[in-house]
Amino acid sequence: MDAPLVNRVANSSLITLNLEDYYPVNEIAIFDLKDHLFQGLILKEKDFRAALKEHEWTQYQDKILLIYCSADAIIPVWAYMLVISYAQPYTFDSYQGDQDQFLNHYYKTFVASQDYDQYEGEKVVIKGCSNKPVPAAAYMALTEALKPYAQSVKYGEPCSTVPVFKRPRVLK
Repeated sequence: MDAPLVNRVANSSLITLNLEDYYPVNEIAIFDLKDHLFQGLILKEKDFRAALKEHEWTQYQDKILLIYCSADAIIPVWAYMLVISYAQPYTFDSYQGDQDQFLNHYYKTFVASQDYDQYEGEKVVIKGCSNKPVPAAAYMALTEALKPYAQSVKYGEPCSTVPVFKRPRVLK
């Protein structure tokens, strides 16, 4: 009468991909040019150069440094160049933009660098509910990359998924 419980998810042929597993390992740090603007609007070269000389650059050791300006100001290109000339000996990597822009770029580059042949004809679940800020653009890029290969793509957890794509069956 009491049949043993069977974990159908564990026994299924679903392949689960978790974008959170590929989140950048190095800590992300921010350098906001807004903090160096005169009256929050103008970048004065002499003051800016003096501030950069006094800045504690070692705080960015082995971090991914995001350089941007959160104020609505016109920032000359040389300002970004000057910041990275000071930061580069310490940083792991750098990016001109905010965290959302960086993560979109990071994941798009990561997804494009992968080989998807192994997913030919497979049923794939792209895991959702991450604890890290994986952008929607990453899920879009992965779906786009999988679509030519996978039999189906779903979103969520293997026990509760939302169908995203299913290849039509070919009649013989």
